[in-house]
Formats: sequence, C-alpha cells, structure tokens
Amino acid sequence: MISQSRDMDMCNGPLFSKILIFALPIMAMNILQLLFNAADMVIVGQFTGREALAAVGATGSLINLIVNLFMGLSVGTSVVVAQDYGAGQPGAVSRSVHTSIAVSIISGLVVMILGLILCEPLLEMMGTPGDIIDLSVLYMKIYFIGIPAAMVYNFGAAILRAVGDSRRPMYYLIVSGIVNVIFNLFFVIVLRMGVAGVAWATVISQYLSLLLIMICLYRSDGSIRFMPRQMRIDAKKLKDIVKIGLPAGLQGLLFSISNVLIQSAVNSFGSTMVAASSAASNVEGFVGTTMNAYYNAAITFTGQNMGAKKYDRIDTVAKVCTALIFITWIILGGATVIFGKPLLGFYTSDPEVIELGMLRMKVMMVVYFTCGVMNVYPGLTRGMGFSVMPMLCTLVGACLMRIVWLATFFAWYPTVIMLFACYPVTWSLAGLGQVGCFFYARHRIRKSAEQEAELVDVESSLQM
Repeated sequence: MISQSRDMDMCNGPLFSKILIFALPIMAMNILQLLFNAADMVIVGQFTGREALAAVGATGSLINLIVNLFMGLSVGTSVVVAQDYGAGQPGAVSRSVHTSIAVSIISGLVVMILGLILCEPLLEMMGTPGDIIDLSVLYMKIYFIGIPAAMVYNFGAAILRAVGDSRRPMYYLIVSGIVNVIFNLFFVIVLRMGVAGVAWATVISQYLSLLLIMICLYRSDGSIRFMPRQMRIDAKKLKDIVKIGLPAGLQGLLFSISNVLIQSAVNSFGSTMVAASSAASNVEGFVGTTMNAYYNAAITFTGQNMGAKKYDRIDTVAKVCTALIFITWIILGGATVIFGKPLLGFYTSDPEVIELGMLRMKVMMVVYFTCGVMNVYPGLTRGMGFSVMPMLCTLVGACLMRIVWLATFFAWYPTVIMLFACYPVTWSLAGLGQVGCFFYARHRIRKSAEQEAELVDVESSLQM
C-alpha cells in the first residue's frame, strides 16, 4: 500500500492551487519555528533587558553553522522519498524512511556534542561583546541539548512532506510552539531564570515535537510507516540521500560561515547594534521563511514528477514558485517596512535599538525577492537530482562574494549600511546563478528523455 488519504497527487491536475495548498502549512510550520526563537527574544528583551536580547540573538548564525551540514541531509530524505513515491515503489519508500530516521538520530547526537564543545571558543572567535558572551554560551549549551530532537523532527517532517502531507508537521509544531511560549513565560517571569529559562523552554518543546512526529510515523498505514525493529541503514538509500543531502548541507554550512563573518562585523559595532540586528533579522525571517515554503514545495513536486517522468510539469512548478516569490515579497516585504517600528517594539522598548533595526530592514527589503529566488530555485534543481551545482553556485555567488565584500567595500567604508548591503548584492548574484543552474539541469533532463525515447523507438523497430 502506498497511498494515504492525506497524500496529494502532485503528478496530475492543476499545479498553482496544489502548490499553494501544500506550501501554506509549511509556511505556518516555518513561522512557528521562527516563533520559537522570537518568543525567546521577545520575552528576554522585555523582561530581562537589552543584554539578554543581544546574547540570544548573537547565537543564531553560530547555531546554524554547526547544525546546517547535517540538517541538509533531510533535503536528501525529502527528494529520495518523493522520487520513490512518485515512481510507485513502496518497498523503496520504506527503506528510505528507516534509513533516514537512523541517520537523523546519529546526526543529532554528533551535532549536540560538537555544539557543546565548540560554542564558547567559536563565540570568542566571533568577537562577541564581553558584556553578553557568558549569557550567549549558557544559552547555546542548553539549546544544543535539544538538537537531537530537532534533527529527528525535521527528518520526520521531510518524510511526511515527500508524500504530500504538509499539515501534520504543522499541527505538531503548533502544539510544541504553545508549550514553548508557556514555559518561556513561566521560567522567565515566575522563576526569573533569564536566558537559561528560554533555552530550557525551547529544549522541552523540541522533544515534544519529536514525540509527536514519531508517533505519527509509527501509526501511519502506508509505506512511510516507521517500525523500530526495521530501523537500519540501507547502504544504497544512504548513498542516494547523501548524494542529494550532503551538497545541500555543505551549501548551508558555507552560507552559515559567511553569516558568521557578517555577525562578527555586526559585533564590532557593540551590543546595541547586536540587539538591533538580531531583532530586525527575526522580523525579516518571517518573510524569508514564508518564501522557504516554496523551496520545500519545489523539491517535493519536482521530485514526484521526476519519478513519474512527467518532465513538462517541472517547468510549470518553476513558474508557479517564481510568481509566489514575487507576490510574497510585495505583500510581506512591504508590510515589514511599513510596520517595522511597532514590530521591533515587540522585542524592545529601546529607541536606539529600534532605529538601528529599521535601518537594517530598509536595506534588506529593497530587493528581497532575490533572496527568494536564490533559495527556491535550488529546490527545483535538487528535485531533478542535481545537488552539486546549486551548492557551487551558492558558494561563489553568496559565500565567496560576501567575504570579498567584507574585505573590500566594508573595509573601505566600515558603516552599518555598507555592511548590510552585502546581503542584497550577493542574493542577486546567487539568484541569477541558481536560475541558470535550473535551466541547465532542465536541459539535461529533456535531452536524456529524448535519447531514451529514441532508444525505445529503435528497439521497437528492431522487434518489428
């Protein structure tokens, strides 16, 4: 049995409505994940102070640096399961599921150990201001205790999305998100635990989301059902997952390195600028994470249609995702600039922090659609089975160019505007490259299909 009532037929029928229906729960899920961090920052910012807000915000790029390499493997899971599912191979789907869960558990433990060991020396290397570094180290050490749960949850959510079920991961995150906020308020306001309180609240919510996703997979009826006794690493499936996921993880890692360098430059302006940048980044993240839902949709829809050999539908998927990127930028990007001050007011009442945060957001939102293009088009390319090209494109267009920007333009004119301008510039360069990668991959797929059709015709004529 390979079909379930919650699954979506991605290989037939209209695509715009299906992509939007599929993406909406992922948007909600991504926003809820952002709210985990936003709740931490809002509560410590309002009830503990500017230093605590800066301490939590200063850890984001470093956490991503340590986590993203392994989290990228969940992209491999999504593509492999989607292709197996689209090809109608329930046995292959089951092997992919059990291999993915095993990999997620191992990856989570490895990342947790790395985070606990490396967080303090890396924060020091980043030049984290002395008045917040102890709080940042405390937050990170507690936070990484929850990483194994976050890793398994993300792999489990990738499995469900691969077969068209984007709703249940959203439901589970709603529950864990509510629990996170409740414990945030209790630990910070009642127990006065400060930064440690919001970190422990996040850990508790992560393990709750892990429990819910694993119960879901265990109770599933079809080929994605998880049976603990069958959990083992299938060598072929691991190879397939790593082939797609490792370049995606390396891309995330390299991207995070460039962000760590930018965070180091932000740190050089002092803890007030760190707090402002952290709050503004969190607000901007709601626009970015909405666009990221189209990335997940692009991977899954492209992967299933690749498995079903319906290549022309991939072109339509690309057009729909591009249209959705522009619509999101106009509506949410515009709202972010218009309502920026009251939004930043949720995080802090410090007028200096709010003004600096608005400065960052205005620079970012000018061409934010390029960030969406840069992030979504790799999903289309990876869904077709090409994962190294988008990684190299991001490496050159975003990571390398950010380093060049910091070493040249920012070094020559060390202002806040010149620092943050590196984002839209590198988004535009990487976005153009990712579009080129998509058309190259699409050309390769089309050529391969034509050769396959010619071979079938030759074989048919010989049989006659």
